[in-house]
Order: sequence, then C-alpha cells, then structure tokens
Amino acid sequence: MTGSFLEEPPLSPQVQALYDDDLADGGYVWNVSRLWAHQPDTMNGLFDLMSKAFKASGLSFRQRGILVTATASALGDSYCSLAWGGKLAAASDATLPAGILNGSDAALTDQEKTMAAWARKIAKDPNSTTPTDIEELRNSGLDDEQIFAITVFAALRLAFSTVNDALGAQPDAQLAGSLPPEVRSAVTFGRPVAT
Repeated sequence: MTGSFLEEPPLSPQVQALYDDDLADGGYVWNVSRLWAHQPDTMNGLFDLMSKAFKASGLSFRQRGILVTATASALGDSYCSLAWGGKLAAASDATLPAGILNGSDAALTDQEKTMAAWARKIAKDPNSTTPTDIEELRNSGLDDEQIFAITVFAALRLAFSTVNDALGAQPDAQLAGSLPPEVRSAVTFGRPVAT
C-alpha cells in the first residue's frame, strides 16, 4: 500500500534521501513522500519556492500555519489540514487550529482573521476577490509586498495540495494518531486517513 493511487517509484539515491528525512523526522515514511518520490526535485523546488515566497512576507510561523490551515481546509485537503493543524497545535494549543479548520476564527487576531479569510477566498474562488479585500488586508497592517507574498505562498500551497488530492494521497495513520482530538475531529473532509 502506497497511500495514493500511484505505485511507489523505484528506490534511487534521491528517493532514499527523501525517505531518510521522514524517518529522521518522525520515524516513518509519509504517504505524501511516497507520492512525491516520483519527482523529488520537483517537490524540493516547490518547497523552496514556497519558502522564498513566505520569507518575503516577514510574517511569523504562526501566521504561516494559519495561511496553510485556512487554505487546505477551504480546498478540502485533509492531509495538509491534519499536518498543519498539528504543527499549529504544537506551537500554541489545539483550539486554535481546530477553529480555523472549522471556519471559526475566534482565537485569531484581527490581522490573522483577515489573512485566513483571504486564504480561503484564494482557495475557493480567486476571481471573486475585490479591491475591498486588498484594503482590508492593508488596514490589518499588511503592505502590498506582504500581500503579494502571502498570495503567492497560498497559491503554491494549493498547487501542492492539488497534486496530493488528485493522486489520492491519504493522511498517514501515524500522523492522525499523533494529533490532539480537537484537530483530528475538525477534519471531516477530504481523503480518509490511511489504515
């Protein structure tokens, strides 16, 4: 079982390096890594690009997690919602990501609420954005360079999630089992957790 619709690719030094990173990090090889092992350089390039885009924003890890969690949940991507919900829970508490995953942003600052709403709009209907949305982002304290950076970051996260979802990547049982119940129960969409 590969945890996706594709067969696992043959082992190569690049594939082994990808798997070794997972093993060193969490003790198991993620299903998403088995999927992206078909093109590890593409995955690394995409992550590099996402990192460059976000770094230009000057925002915090928490804000990055809010963007990813809001984007992934709006798309209906269970894998990234669980993974980043867990990262946010570890950095704060489980109610923060659970609220974002449910679409309730009560635990967020006004700026974070505006960013989460923007990320959801990008994921659901990017053609529905208006100059008013940009003004709201500006009024929350973001400048145009930061707005551009978070928009590029969210769009690249959507690309990553779209590949995973289209090719059937299932969230890992180990991942789901490591999460606080609030996060796990908030993800009622997307692909089921692998068995």
